[in-house]
Amino acid sequence: MKVLVLLASFSLSVLSAASQTIAPLALQKTISLPGVSGGFDHFAIDLSSEVLFAAAKDHHTVEAVDLKTGKVIQSIGGLRKPHGLAWIPETARLYVADGELAQLKVYQGSPLQLTGTLKLSDDADDMVYDKQNGMVYVGHGGSDAANPARVAVINMKDFTLAANLAVAAHPEAIDVDEQGQRIFANIADGGQVAVINAKTSAVETTWKLKGAADNTPLAYDAEDHLLLIASRKPAVLLVLDATTGMEIDRLPVDTGADDLFYDATHHRVYVTAGAGAVDAYSVEPNGHVTSLGSIRTQSGAKTGLFVPSQNLLYVGVPSLGARPAEIRIYSPVASGVNR
Repeated sequence: MKVLVLLASFSLSVLSAASQTIAPLALQKTISLPGVSGGFDHFAIDLSSEVLFAAAKDHHTVEAVDLKTGKVIQSIGGLRKPHGLAWIPETARLYVADGELAQLKVYQGSPLQLTGTLKLSDDADDMVYDKQNGMVYVGHGGSDAANPARVAVINMKDFTLAANLAVAAHPEAIDVDEQGQRIFANIADGGQVAVINAKTSAVETTWKLKGAADNTPLAYDAEDHLLLIASRKPAVLLVLDATTGMEIDRLPVDTGADDLFYDATHHRVYVTAGAGAVDAYSVEPNGHVTSLGSIRTQSGAKTGLFVPSQNLLYVGVPSLGARPAEIRIYSPVASGVNR
């Protein structure tokens, strides 16, 4: 009997160890982008046409990639430092925030043509579309007193600036709570999260992070009412109660976290880090997280896009020497960690 018990314990240990070594993501495809130099910032997708838009910030373009063929079908020029992107399917328009030109640009048609420009301030960056209210929120400014940090609220009906909300420092990632009609903006230099009331277009509160700063990416888990944030100082994943702003849990992440996505189907978080990794975590309804391990990418591969309807994660890999820039496409792998 003792032998059987020992064998059973050994088998369970082996199975447990094996489950921990399963990579959380599997590479499905690599799209090479020859001629595109440097790295990427944010991405967007037109699901109806299966076109992925990549902000090639160092190449000063937005690359439109046909996912069916893996080929670039348009390279949008006339840009200096494209950052945030948003594709609005209701209007079939692409919005591009250019940090160096301090502008929000809008493109429409086939091929895409510039149809409008809205002046912002320096470092126009990440953006999110709130379809409930028909507004786009763009973080910009914060370099000096002449360019104070703001979150621009832009009415999509007439492409006008509806509000320009003051925040403590340059806004990084922005996400939306559509049900609660709130907007969350990471204020990295201040170690804060600004909570914006989407109905009134006003900052209703600011949450100060404890023992964490340089909080660049974030994502909202609507099902569990959790706010998921990655900071760089220290390099940790934070889970906040999205009602109170109180911290629930934290775990280490790789250095240089720059994008973060919540996978509602698998109840996971994916964090892309400039150190060359994608870290994956399982999220419990109570906000506690478990590491599922990581996959190695390449140094500088810090941004991407998770598309829930496709069940795919796109990661931008910068060019290096003779190696061209790439977009790597991953799919989630069952980990054995379930709710």
